[in-house]
Amino acid sequence: MNRWRGRVALVTGASVGIGAAIAKELVRCGMKVVGCSRDVEKIQNLAAECQSAGHSGVLVPFKCDLNNEEEILSMFAAIKAQHKGVDVCINNAGLAHPESLLHGQTSGWKNMLDVNVLALCICSREAYQSMKERNVDDGHIINLNSMSGHRVVHSTDVHFYSSTKFAVTALTEGLRQELREANTHIRATCISPGVVETEFAPRLYSQNADKAAASYTKFKALEAIDVANSVTYVLSAPPHVQIGDIQMRPVEQVL
Repeated sequence: MNRWRGRVALVTGASVGIGAAIAKELVRCGMKVVGCSRDVEKIQNLAAECQSAGHSGVLVPFKCDLNNEEEILSMFAAIKAQHKGVDVCINNAGLAHPESLLHGQTSGWKNMLDVNVLALCICSREAYQSMKERNVDDGHIINLNSMSGHRVVHSTDVHFYSSTKFAVTALTEGLRQELREANTHIRATCISPGVVETEFAPRLYSQNADKAAASYTKFKALEAIDVANSVTYVLSAPPHVQIGDIQMRPVEQVL
């Protein structure tokens, strides 16, 4: 990770869970991390924690609603003005609503598409443009995917969510191909974890606390730091190595 010291990473959804763990780990490795979320206060607390720990990097909190393209573009403009641009873009933000295909609310479907697919594409596009205009040829775009982007489980609550993650699988490979056609050495990777113990299940099942709790009691789930470690592994790969996808599950997870 030495070559990334002092360089700029954007981590979306950095206030809690996997995003917070990634942001903290990159700061520990000496990067300047712009962490964005609607709940910027939590990122401010995390920044203070990183500073107290004596990490060599710095975490810069930024309030941004990824449902709003104008806010995303304003964020990239601010990063350009204050930090020159983005060298690493980690599209971590994602969400799920328990909206089935036969009875789901359109608003829930749209929210999942806006955050899980469109915001990811907008951030990837803007990150690439930032790299291109500064002649950065070793940047990296990492998409936080899911095992739900590779198989469909028998649960009506996550069928639409799964479709957004299948989109991330296709988009990451399409991005890799377009980066090759552009004759750059910028890399594109997606990381696809199985069950990770975070705020994901409590938010998905906000109306059913027992169902949320059961998501993490059947077996030892992955922890957010496990996913953060996979990010630093990907970033640490030699420049000629393209890691397309990391699929990771708890040992006891069946699907």
